[in-house]
Amino acid sequence: MKKLILLLPLILTSCNSNHEWAWYVLSPDKVNGLTNLKFLLSGMGVTIYISFISIFISMILGFVVAIPSLAKNKFLTYINISYVEIVRAVPLLVLILWIYYGLPIVTGLSFSPFLSGIIALSISESAFQAEIFRAGINSIKKSQWEAGSSLGLNFIKRLRLVILPQAIKNILPALGNQFVYVLKMSSLVSIIGIADLTRKANELVVTTYRPLEIYTFLIFEYLFLILIVSYFVRKLERKLK
Repeated sequence: MKKLILLLPLILTSCNSNHEWAWYVLSPDKVNGLTNLKFLLSGMGVTIYISFISIFISMILGFVVAIPSLAKNKFLTYINISYVEIVRAVPLLVLILWIYYGLPIVTGLSFSPFLSGIIALSISESAFQAEIFRAGINSIKKSQWEAGSSLGLNFIKRLRLVILPQAIKNILPALGNQFVYVLKMSSLVSIIGIADLTRKANELVVTTYRPLEIYTFLIFEYLFLILIVSYFVRKLERKLK
């Protein structure tokens, strides 16, 4: 994998002999190139921040949505399934646009681009988080619930003291993988003006007229972030085993 990453720039530069790559627009040896590099990298903090906040909120939402389905109540289970199916059916890009442009018209509530992006990402991801929590909790044997009941614990205490400590080992790796997914999907918030990695790249393309070089560098930026997150996810999985 490391060798492939190192060879990737060479492969890209040699795939089309008719195109002259203009890497000088991102060269740290040149004043303009260094300025462009700093401009592109300045969006990394925004991307990471939005991803962390969104995954955290979506975990809370997902957990809240998943809990009613564990109560074995048909009505609550139907609400849970409906929420998950509806949210997963709506494309994230459409949800972002609707919350930013449509919600103020319908409700009168107007959110900043940053807050709109976080809300859309959190809602979209919460449906997947709900399924992760539900599957993780259901993976625990029924006898563990019965053991909690024999101790006189109510549903909430059984869940908090007996079930969740065991289920968390099954849930954490999946949550880590979803963070990688959110990190990639966060690029869509650039459509409403958030200055993340993708937005910065789009703005630089307009001024340099070098889309191939800029978007190639953007790929490397996301690749760098995702490889780091994936490394820690795999490390966590090995530790939990």
